Amino acid sequence: MNAAQEVRHAFGRAAHRYDAVADYQQEVGKRLLAGRPWLELSGRALDLGCGTGHGTALLQHGFPALNLTALDFALPMVSHLATVLSPPPPRLCADAQALPFRPDSFDFCWSSLTMQWCDPVQVFAEIARILKPGGRLALSTLGPETFAELRQAFAGVDGYRHTIDFLPESSLKAALAETGLKAVRWERKTITRYRPDLRSLLAGVRDLGANRVTGGNRRSGLMGKAAWLKLQAAYETLRTPQGLPLSYDTFFIYAEKPLAP
Repeated sequence: MNAAQEVRHAFGRAAHRYDAVADYQQEVGKRLLAGRPWLELSGRALDLGCGTGHGTALLQHGFPALNLTALDFALPMVSHLATVLSPPPPRLCADAQALPFRPDSFDFCWSSLTMQWCDPVQVFAEIARILKPGGRLALSTLGPETFAELRQAFAGVDGYRHTIDFLPESSLKAALAETGLKAVRWERKTITRYRPDLRSLLAGVRDLGANRVTGGNRRSGLMGKAAWLKLQAAYETLRTPQGLPLSYDTFFIYAEKPLAP
């Protein structure tokens, strides 16, 4: 099973419980919508990486005139969406890096917390291809300071990588520029969530799929009891009155496809 298949499998297994631990994802969706530089949205729209449909619901409620299509690479997510939206929009299970649409098909693309699992050049290129000239993009993704507390705690336990690596801002900006899309607003915010204990905190990381580390320098087996106790002790030093913190370095990217000359 390759890296993409592992992430797809992880999301598929988490579909039935995803909304219960998706408070961060839901906040990001609301912020992404609120920060848009365009007052109105209309025409044909794609929710790219729809998950269980939180962003789709936001768009349906805020812009009922949008002709929405929802797409995700995990079939259980796409199937679950039909149970929470009535009526559900057209739904597809497909890869964000190879979208099954003709060029110039959409007026608007929404993608919240999907790009971090993909090659950004391929995703931006596909979005640029399927957007009409003048089409708009609202996208959020994770940055390299995500899970800073978790990395700090693990650093005192072993030298392995325990979460996936997130791309720096410079790489994302270069990928966007390479595809011809023009940024009209770019924001970066740190959003911190708190959990009562380490097990629930790590469960959220697992359901986000961020523990699907590939390549070298990763732990191949389960963590032993001594290492677990050491990790707990290290993370407890970071405890606040709200609980154990976990930070998400979040990019909010708004772009447009230039009009044809």
